[in-house]
Amino acid sequence: MLLAVDIGNLTVAVGLFQGKKLVRGWKIMTDREKTSDEYEVLLVNLFQYAKIDLEKVEGVILSSVVPPLTPVFQAASENLFREKALVVGPGLRTGMPILYENPLEVGADRVVAALAAYEKYGGPSIVVDFGTATTFDAVSDCGEYLGGAIAPGIQISAEALYLKTAKLPRIEIRKPKKAIGRTTVASMQSGLYFGYIGLVTKIVSEIQAELGKKTTVVSTGGFGGQITPEISVIDHFEPDLVLEGLRILYDKNRKVEEAP
Repeated sequence: MLLAVDIGNLTVAVGLFQGKKLVRGWKIMTDREKTSDEYEVLLVNLFQYAKIDLEKVEGVILSSVVPPLTPVFQAASENLFREKALVVGPGLRTGMPILYENPLEVGADRVVAALAAYEKYGGPSIVVDFGTATTFDAVSDCGEYLGGAIAPGIQISAEALYLKTAKLPRIEIRKPKKAIGRTTVASMQSGLYFGYIGLVTKIVSEIQAELGKKTTVVSTGGFGGQITPEISVIDHFEPDLVLEGLRILYDKNRKVEEAP
């Protein structure tokens, strides 16, 4: 079995694959202060609860946008599974040319999600990831990572309204009954919810115009399941896109290592 770990700013997504099938998936809170011992206890508890033997894990791959936690999970991998984790970054074969001016600036999760979208739907394609930031990543018809756009995530925007204004409250993000809010909370929900639909629609249309071809748009991320049905330009929602990309990346690199 393969353990795939995606370390994000708010949550750590953990997926366990049997071949190409994701058999279990978990999400735990990202805590930069936790030690490898503490994360090991969490992983052991998850495996025990799922009644899965740790020894069944034969490989580990991880991507991270939180650099301090990368060595923490590397240590946890070696201690629990006796496996050296593959880390998405320089030296790992993706099979996807990165056409960013500085490829090292691209977040590991963005590359992995783009790879998974291209493997599943071909190109050109656009990946919209509703995470801490809302990211847009463009892939050419021949599988090149072209770049994209980054906007504040909807949760960050809601928190900014609460923290940077004197009288606006912290709110739950959900679709309001009407665009014209009759309370402060309803007005904020309208601005955030419908505003993000407009933001995503416009950015996707601009990227599509530059690509100049029929484009498949794939969304993922924690908030994606809630808002994707409202956005007509999105073709598919894939909640485990990054984990799937990690599995694909692991297979690509394992085949290279096994080649004579």
